[in-house]
Amino acid sequence: MIVGIFLGLVIAAQQPLQPVGLWREHLPYNSAIDLAAAKDRIYCATPYSLFSVTTQDDNIERLSRVTGLSETGVSAIYYDASKDKLLIAYTNSNIDILYRNDIINLPDIKRDNIIGDKSIYSVFASGNNYYLSTGLGIIVLDGDKYEVKDTWFIGNAGNQVKVNAFTGNGTFFYAATEEGLKRLPSNSSNPADHNNWQLISGSNGLPASATQSVLFVQNSIIAIQKDTLYLQNGNSWNLLYGDGWNLVNANISENRIMLCQRKPTGESRVTILNPDGSLSRIVSQPGVISLPRKAIMQQGDPWVADQFGALSHFQGSTAEVFKPNSPESTASGEMIVENSIFYATAGEVNDAWNYQYNGNGIYIFKEGSWTNINRFRFSKLDSLLDFITIAIDPVDQSAWAGSFGGGLLHIRSEQSFEIFKQGILGPTIGDPSSYRVSGLAFDHDNNLWVSNYGASQPLLVKKKDGTWLRFSLPFFLSENSLTQILVDDNDYKWIVAAKGAGVICYNSGASIDNVADDRWKVYNPGKGNGNLPDGGTLCVAKDKNGFIWVGTTNGIAVIQCPEAAFTSQGCEAIWPIVQQGNFAGYLFNGEEVRSIAVDGADRKWVATKNGLWLIDATGEKVIYQFTEENSPLLGNDVRKLTIDGKTGELFIATTKGICSFRSTATEGKEINTDVLVFPNPVSPNYTGTIAIRGLASNSIVKITELDGRLVYQTRALGGQAVWDGRDYKGRKISSGVYLVITGNDQSPANKTKAAAKIVFLNK
Repeated sequence: MIVGIFLGLVIAAQQPLQPVGLWREHLPYNSAIDLAAAKDRIYCATPYSLFSVTTQDDNIERLSRVTGLSETGVSAIYYDASKDKLLIAYTNSNIDILYRNDIINLPDIKRDNIIGDKSIYSVFASGNNYYLSTGLGIIVLDGDKYEVKDTWFIGNAGNQVKVNAFTGNGTFFYAATEEGLKRLPSNSSNPADHNNWQLISGSNGLPASATQSVLFVQNSIIAIQKDTLYLQNGNSWNLLYGDGWNLVNANISENRIMLCQRKPTGESRVTILNPDGSLSRIVSQPGVISLPRKAIMQQGDPWVADQFGALSHFQGSTAEVFKPNSPESTASGEMIVENSIFYATAGEVNDAWNYQYNGNGIYIFKEGSWTNINRFRFSKLDSLLDFITIAIDPVDQSAWAGSFGGGLLHIRSEQSFEIFKQGILGPTIGDPSSYRVSGLAFDHDNNLWVSNYGASQPLLVKKKDGTWLRFSLPFFLSENSLTQILVDDNDYKWIVAAKGAGVICYNSGASIDNVADDRWKVYNPGKGNGNLPDGGTLCVAKDKNGFIWVGTTNGIAVIQCPEAAFTSQGCEAIWPIVQQGNFAGYLFNGEEVRSIAVDGADRKWVATKNGLWLIDATGEKVIYQFTEENSPLLGNDVRKLTIDGKTGELFIATTKGICSFRSTATEGKEINTDVLVFPNPVSPNYTGTIAIRGLASNSIVKITELDGRLVYQTRALGGQAVWDGRDYKGRKISSGVYLVITGNDQSPANKTKAAAKIVFLNK
């Protein structure tokens, strides 16, 4: 399949106002794993995607699923200079080839149901063929026909064997395998027959050992075993180089042997050898080279891909580092947007609610720039791992973040922190050195509520005067497993209880200091017990009506009368029924609902392990379903969601990284305020969605000519209306100036009036 590279999306992603319906990726670019040198640029692969740097002006371009790549997750890249093609091998064995302005996808290996390790470890080109070193053996691609040509199982007895590298010298092909170095005449009529491959390790000076790599330089073959280089001399093998360092990677570039090396103590370097094994240069710079994964030469200068230091270019003793602005890694914890600033927590727990030692911390995205706050950058945070919850103080906009094991962090600024543990938080029963914060929320009086998972008093509040109170549960709860906290319109606290224990509603009464008037209610499955579809509650959200939406391991429940939770008649959850073709069923029955986000039109975005969904306000209709197959969504396993209400941008945390989608709905206002139309003017070649933002909630929007003739009419989704630039008969409108006239039939005070103008520039 051939598709065009969506360069327009890259441009759009850098504009202050993202067009409606388009995507942005927020992938990590701090870790580099592979390099390839093209004519005028360096391609650098990360574990998620790749970027390029032009050698003339250092311009950086990102390449990802959003710009047309087929996958997220790269294992290797290779540039074929003779064909001007870049081959990208993904971790799931899919392959893309970039050629001119096209991306050609080769999904054959990914789709093949063969059992075994299909991972692609390296690529070698010869003629029209690409030879892929895989865990199965060698897979041969036809680089002109873009198809799999052959597969060679060259292990003992024809079995699969992991091939680490492959090369050729015009007479023989050489394969570095876990069984040793093997070779085959390059003119062999049947290379797929393992009997035609000769094992040459274990004789003539080459040890009997797994072979890490095999290289060809200046008509010589070099084999690498146990971090030592051996040079072939006729039928004999001689020691070429070995210095006791561990070898991470070896390759040939500009007639030099490039060795990425590291000691067990962590010291790292790149050693550059001449073809005869003599030392040409050593590149070593702490803080720049931490764990080099690959090094190449470009016009005599070394370029290094480092697992912790991104891409660096060395000119003499000077190093220039290329690290596209990005979050540190993926996000598994809660995310929020406050005043158009996006916050994400990187930590995680497993299904048993045990910490996972994730030190990536907190990511903050503000005005197009990322800030990473974690133990790697601030030594004061060394003991704070697995941040999974976050809240923003409505008074001073400072952030509070909860570490599952390390306590509570107050981020006063990007350089000023305060940590709360002993004396404030309770230690975990059975793990006294662990202070687990698993939920945070501010109430209507600006008090901060804290879930202190596993403590004897698992619910805390920091009052606005700075004093703390602790609350015991009036019922048994295994592990005192309180997690996410949501504050509703009644100032009730809805608290998710982990490990199948449902959801808890808590009312602190007239005074939070007086526990005598506190009220508690537990929602569980079953009539009379709360009527949840399952006790495995994963998330809660509040919609525009004040209803509480509960995501469970078996679908969604809605509590439509939360104000009556503590009355004698109570308030049971209902299960929305959604129409699916000719059938109707309970909403997300059988699905894990991990996160729910409510947009400006009261629609619900829902995260599942099978993609991202948008349902209508009542939960009776599916509007969208986004998957890897039908959209640039980075991965089908979606974990967390949050929305920027001002712009309608939905932030999506998947297991493969963070991305965002500019939706059609924004938060509405009581009256039109600073109405903005974009794009405006509308260019002749524009075919996307036109958005009108800053409208009163659910306004009627009319597009008219200057003389008042109606062209189109719609209703705003929250505070934003969208239009495709066509009239009510579906015809593209002519060049000219058009009026946007708005009104609200639900608010007589908001009278019909002209709000903006749109200029169309057609050919």
